[in-house]
Amino acid sequence: MAGFRFSQKGSVCCLESTALAESDFLVHAFCTRREGVSGEGFSSLNFTTRTGDDPERVKANWGLLSDAFQIPPGRFLVVNQVHGDCILTIDSPDFEIPLPGSVPAEADLSCDAVLTNQPGLAIGVKTADCAPIFLVDRVRRVAGVVHAGWRGTALNIAGKAVGRLGERFSSRPEDILAVIGPAIGPCCYEVDDAVFRSLPSPSDEASFFRPSGRAGRRMLDLPAANRWHLEKMGVPPGNVSSAEICTSCREDLFYSHRRDGGRTGRHLNFLMLKP
Repeated sequence: MAGFRFSQKGSVCCLESTALAESDFLVHAFCTRREGVSGEGFSSLNFTTRTGDDPERVKANWGLLSDAFQIPPGRFLVVNQVHGDCILTIDSPDFEIPLPGSVPAEADLSCDAVLTNQPGLAIGVKTADCAPIFLVDRVRRVAGVVHAGWRGTALNIAGKAVGRLGERFSSRPEDILAVIGPAIGPCCYEVDDAVFRSLPSPSDEASFFRPSGRAGRRMLDLPAANRWHLEKMGVPPGNVSSAEICTSCREDLFYSHRRDGGRTGRHLNFLMLKP
């Protein structure tokens, strides 16, 4: 876990990238499941109502996060993730967050990545095994968050987000820091042939897959696959870091859709350019 550290922000326990923490214009966190108010399988810092948690408890968890980072609830933007490659770009202060209630998780925007150069807007993705990826251009002060499960990885959403940063904000790959947060690891992520065939560049398959021991099955290294996409887009290897913490293994710290059979919570992973 070199390059990462656990931190306590108010009542919220989170994981930080030491490289991003050195950027004085940025706030970021990969939240753990600890220190919230949800119970049972959602214990305890759960940020979604979609898997059956009490809406009032989820609302209270958002309040704990808001207090810990001194960010108003209405300044969090969390999209409706659909395991695709749609990227939302916010480059105007006139953007209005489509927030019907006081829980940012209800924002009705279907995409899996958000990029912005607007300060004071906390952009986030929710995960429980999929890879959360932060992209930061330190020169132009642009930030991005990416949600990458196997489908998004197969669609190269991380690489496309790097390309979009160049198109919309003139970001250069060599100026981008890419940080891959906690995700299910190759120790626990067994996939079938359909997933294997969906990922590109079979000549590089050794860097993505390990033997499973079962016919027609392989163990997928999801962070490694996304690292490969980022580096193919020109992000220097030294600019890409990965937490290398398996969400399925660490039940004490993280939710896992696969481990918990789908009835589990979601972490919030967010970035904000300071006002």
